[in-house]
Amino acid sequence: MDPLTEVLRSVRLAGTLFLSADLTAPWHIGVSVTQDDCAAFSIPAAQIISYHVVLEGRLLAKVEGDAPMEVRAGEIVLLPRNDLHRLASDIDAKSIDSRELIQQSPDGGLLRIDYGGGGERTRIVCGFLASQDSCNPLFTTLPRVMKIDVREGATRDWIESSVRFAANELTEGKLATSNVMTRLSESLLTEAVRRYSSTLSEEQKSWLNGLKDQYVGRALALIHGHLSAPWSPESLAKEVGLSRSAFVDRFTAALGVPPIRYLTIWRLQTARLNLRETRASIAQIAHGAGYESEAAFSRAFKREFGVPPATWRSEGSQ
Repeated sequence: MDPLTEVLRSVRLAGTLFLSADLTAPWHIGVSVTQDDCAAFSIPAAQIISYHVVLEGRLLAKVEGDAPMEVRAGEIVLLPRNDLHRLASDIDAKSIDSRELIQQSPDGGLLRIDYGGGGERTRIVCGFLASQDSCNPLFTTLPRVMKIDVREGATRDWIESSVRFAANELTEGKLATSNVMTRLSESLLTEAVRRYSSTLSEEQKSWLNGLKDQYVGRALALIHGHLSAPWSPESLAKEVGLSRSAFVDRFTAALGVPPIRYLTIWRLQTARLNLRETRASIAQIAHGAGYESEAAFSRAFKREFGVPPATWRSEGSQ
């Protein structure tokens, strides 16, 4: 397993395709994927990545504040932070909420949308990838919108055939959630992240850059898979098969910070998100972030963000 796949697998992802849309120009719909949508497939979803596969035609995808992105047949648009977004043949056309258009499939397969003005046809299937982790800041480092062309790259044939197979099977009500669906969703995300990371310069230090080194990539998978574990430079070096000094040098060169500083940053970033977005107690969040005591966690949090965790939480709820 390559480092990128290992890191993303460590986030504990599950997913499925859930909707098929047949659209004719002009059309313009607002789209959102909610936790209730995921729950309908018995998938717990603390964080959601939504995506749309264009099977025929073209569309424009737009997140508020960003320019529209054109997506054509054979391409897939992913939204790593599940931002509310709009899909359209013409972004200036009248918009309607997609939920007003969704129809249940009589055979128990994909939900359906049939909509539009009768012009140029676009067919898409929509899916999501969900993480059970209450908050994982890995995805906050990715762009709000990502696009991949499944006709390119080493995984082209497998992704394209799997998308079409899954869409056909689900339309006939033969599949709901399954390992096939999860693997497909994971592959789409992995391919999108791989292509994005290949565009980063050496100066853009991030966990994505670290994946270019097999030893650092393995360490990142261990860290993100077991964030609260009592990692040390020695234990990480042993796990990846390097001496302590060689490991620390490689990690620091790739990420711009030593391994334990990186670990501390991600623990506190995760804790900060959990403080705002969950009802867990500060003590529970401290334990989940790998701190033995609430006091030690509070000191580290204040050093990093300038305020104690209780203050951060209360300011966020105002």
